[in-house]
Order: sequence, then structure tokens, then C-alpha cells
Amino acid sequence: MRRLMCLLSILVALFAAAGPAAAFGDTRAPVLNALATAPQVHGAWHCGNDFCTWGAARTVAEFDGANHWLIDRGDGRPSVNLVVLSFVNPLRLLRQTTDATTLSGVPRGITPEIVSYFTSRGVRVMLSIGGITYTDDWDSALSENPTLLGQRAASVAGQLGVGIEIDYEQNTNPNLPALQTFIDAYRAVHPYDATGARAAARLTIDVAAGDRWLIALNRKATSDWLRTDKPVLDYANAMVTARPASASNAIADWQEHIDGKPQFAPPVPPLAPAKFTGATYIAYGGKPLPDCVNYPASVENATAPYVQSVAPNGAGTTAGMLGFMFWAAERPSTRGIGTVPPNTCEGGVGAGATALAVLVPMPPLRQS
Repeated sequence: MRRLMCLLSILVALFAAAGPAAAFGDTRAPVLNALATAPQVHGAWHCGNDFCTWGAARTVAEFDGANHWLIDRGDGRPSVNLVVLSFVNPLRLLRQTTDATTLSGVPRGITPEIVSYFTSRGVRVMLSIGGITYTDDWDSALSENPTLLGQRAASVAGQLGVGIEIDYEQNTNPNLPALQTFIDAYRAVHPYDATGARAAARLTIDVAAGDRWLIALNRKATSDWLRTDKPVLDYANAMVTARPASASNAIADWQEHIDGKPQFAPPVPPLAPAKFTGATYIAYGGKPLPDCVNYPASVENATAPYVQSVAPNGAGTTAGMLGFMFWAAERPSTRGIGTVPPNTCEGGVGAGATALAVLVPMPPLRQS
């Protein structure tokens, strides 16, 4: 087994050394593609400059000054192929709130100009509805009118040309029937699209790092929404582990999704590797993190062989997870540092995009 893992690591390293063959505007197939799956999702959650509220409109010039690394890894190519603007308050979206920080239910900082800043460079954009701060508001909105909430999310997605991420972090008795109604209402407007061509059809969900938190939500998502034979949601994002960031902790968490939890009552079924991403930190604490500034020392680099090659274990037929997500661009917290100059992430996330031959724009996603 150790020899096999060493051989796999060598093959992945050779694949990475093949260079950015699939960068924006270059559709050449990466070397050794049959032996290692290039990450299809290489994205960052984006918290804006006010700790994930996006409460004020910004000029493109000012925004670029804080975020240029996302669209330029140092050679003109984007560091990511997806940004998820975080967060939209679900209750304000439902009620179409307009106030100092919100316009018709959408944070004032999330504008067509900011969306175009990314999409004009081949970077897909999504809006995340929820986050831990808005868990109670998710509960209230789902109780009040889940159908209308789904319709209003679909309308915003269509107007801005973005996808939607469900970030409903209710660990105790989540309102799953109402969330099903929300999803049904959204899909009635934007049906599932395996090609990925229609931005607003991209609908995803966040689950816990592993299978031991958000258990009921994860069970429902894995059982009914993330199946390869009857897909409803495009994929899930396994959120960043709450334990100290390390490759071993990350892999242990991600393997839980692939294995499922047959010992739980009811059991959590296994999840196809092609139906979820794994996440690492790029901004957390008081010093720059390797995943932001030093790819060779990063969790992404250490886990890339696993992410590219992990085998299905009861769900799906193809090896390799869907890719990586990074928490989080710009100012995700009132404490610690973000990813603004001089702590930008070309040397971490950007170098990872090069090493792993990430495609920009994002290709159609594997379906099995």
C-alpha cells in the first residue's frame, strides 16, 4: 500500500509539473489526465470588505485594488474559476428588504458591476444564501414562505447571471421539508443543467467538513439531492474543518462523506466523489497562511493527490473529488488578516491553479 501511495504521489507530481495546459483560453488536455483528475472547481468564498455582509456599493477600481489576485495569479490568468459572494440574508431576500445595507433583498455591495468583474474574465459567480450568522433567518424564511423564497432566489440568479449556494447551518432539527420546497421552487425556474452553460441553473449546498455535524441536512442532501442517477443539486461543498488545518484532518473529514455513516440511525449513505469539494483556509488568524501565500507548504498541495484520485465507496463511478474551495477572500472576520495587499494569494491559490492545471472557465462537471 505504501508503495502504491508513493507511486500515486509521483504521478500526481508529474501531472502538476506538466504546467497550466488548461488555463483560460487554452483548452489543451493536461498530461496524465487518465491517471489524475484535474480539479474542476477551484473557487473562493468572498466576504467583501465588511466581514461577509456586502453592505455598501463599491467602485470596480477600489474592489480591484483589494482583490486583483483573484483574477490574476501573476501572469494574467485567474487564480480561481469560481467566487461565491457571501452572504445573502434569506429573510431579507424573501421580504425584499430595502434599507441602508440591502436593496430589494440583496446586499448593496453585490452589484452587476462586481459580478461582471469576475465573469468577464471567465470566473463563475454564485451567491451564498445564509451562513452561520443567518441560521435563525433561514428558519424564519422557510417557515414563512419557502416557495416564494425559492422563486426570489431564482429571480436574483437570473437577473445577475449567477448561481446560488444554500448555506443552511442548522444542526438541530433543520426544516428539511421546507428546504425541499425551496429547492423545488428554484428548480421550477432553473432546471438542472448538466452542461453548466446556464449560470443561474447552478444550485449547490454546503455540508459539514465531515459527516458528524449538520447530520440531518447531510443525510437528506446525500440521499435525495446529490445522487448521480437523479441529480437535483449540482454538488456540495464540505466546509472547512473546525480542527487545526492539516492534510490528515482534511482527508479524514472528506473520507467520511465518501464512506457515509452506516452506523448512524438512520444511516448516512456514501457520497460520490464527483459530487463534492473540500475546503481549506486562506484567511484565518493573525498571520498569512500557506494556502494563501505558499503553495508547496499548503494543505491544498498536501491533499491534492487524494482529491485527484480518491475512489468511490458505494456511490459514483469516477475517482477524484470535484475540487477545492477556499475560505475566504478579502475580509472574512473582524479579527486576524484577510487576503488584501500585502497578504494576497497568488503564491498559494494562484500557484495551485497552475500546478493542478485548473481550467478557466470552469468546464462541464463530471456527473458520475
